[in-house]
Amino acid sequence: AKDDIEFSNIINELSKEILSNMIDRIIIVKQAADEGILIPPSYIDQEYDNIIRDDFNGNRSQFLSYLEATGKTPLEFREELSNKLIVNVMRSRMSNEIPQVSPEKIESYYIENKLRFYQPSMIHLKQIILIPDNNNSFESLSELSNEIYRKLSDGTPIENMANTYGNKKYNRPNGDWGWIKREDMRPELAKIAFELKAKHHSKPVIINDAIFILYAESIKQQMIQPISQVRDLIENMLEKELANDALESWLSELRERAYIRYFIEV
Repeated sequence: AKDDIEFSNIINELSKEILSNMIDRIIIVKQAADEGILIPPSYIDQEYDNIIRDDFNGNRSQFLSYLEATGKTPLEFREELSNKLIVNVMRSRMSNEIPQVSPEKIESYYIENKLRFYQPSMIHLKQIILIPDNNNSFESLSELSNEIYRKLSDGTPIENMANTYGNKKYNRPNGDWGWIKREDMRPELAKIAFELKAKHHSKPVIINDAIFILYAESIKQQMIQPISQVRDLIENMLEKELANDALESWLSELRERAYIRYFIEV
């Protein structure tokens, strides 16, 4: 069947990827040995103990049972751990050898990819939601919403009002809903919210049986973020790209020098 063939192809590709990663680790460990790079036994001991502590709650018997279930001896696990640490050291060394990203390259990337730094309109929203229940009728909540509005206008912090009057089922602590995009709000609420100025609140808004009082903690207008705000982000991204390219180039050289034969049963 077609699905069986596709599934078989996926399994084969995963098998090849897993095998390729295993071979890369072996090649890296061999290169480290050729260069005389070793991991101090004390560091391996520390990592060994950390695994028992963090993954097995410090229970050495549980750790040994895990090894037995996976068919490994403590010595074999320690050797695998040593190889893993060596691979990490070698990869890290390659990453540290890449040149710094120049300001010109950062600016060039920003100019060519400005749309990636588009920031939609957003509001740091705080709100109080009043919904009738067995204890409160809509009429009583309507009167309450007007009282809350007056107190907010007199300077009472909305956090106090939200924690005092907001039903815990529908309201968040301090009435704080964090940063929200316009499209993530109900259109009728978004229209009112995004017309507010920072540190201002709305009149009570009735939608069906619910009453909302909105407060704009802060507003972000839609814009292309200036390079000053995204420079570090671009630099980190370009550094990762350079590191990945350098690592892949290094691995390609090691693979070319190694004699590798693949045996995959299909």
